[in-house]
Amino acid sequence: MKRRYKNQKQASLVLGYRSGLEEKISAQLTELNVDFSYETEKIYYTQPAKNRSYKPDFIKSKSDGNKLYIETKGRLTAADRKKHEWVKDQNPNLDIRFIFTNSNTKIAKNSKTTYADWCNKNGFLFADKEIPKEWLEE
Repeated sequence: MKRRYKNQKQASLVLGYRSGLEEKISAQLTELNVDFSYETEKIYYTQPAKNRSYKPDFIKSKSDGNKLYIETKGRLTAADRKKHEWVKDQNPNLDIRFIFTNSNTKIAKNSKTTYADWCNKNGFLFADKEIPKEWLEE
């Protein structure tokens, strides 16, 4: 009895292939008695680095001559979080702080982690809705 599948991809997955085309090529090689293997080796590579830049929303000079960078966020997406982790790792002496609409917002629908938690974990100061007066007096 021949099994019925919803589509060719589903049938290919059952046979261990990732696509119908892979299954088709396997069948062709088998039919032609060509000796082959399927996904038995890994080839390693390093993804090239991409030079990026980032423009902070606000920059304020501090009394000690250093700069305070202020980033305002209503949403802090996964891409934003990763970007700021890279920026901080590669520029550890910069003072980057966040102003959120609500720092108690969860980073994802099913996450317990808030924007505030993320900032605390990654060493960023933050506030809600406005710049704290103390920051302006630095």
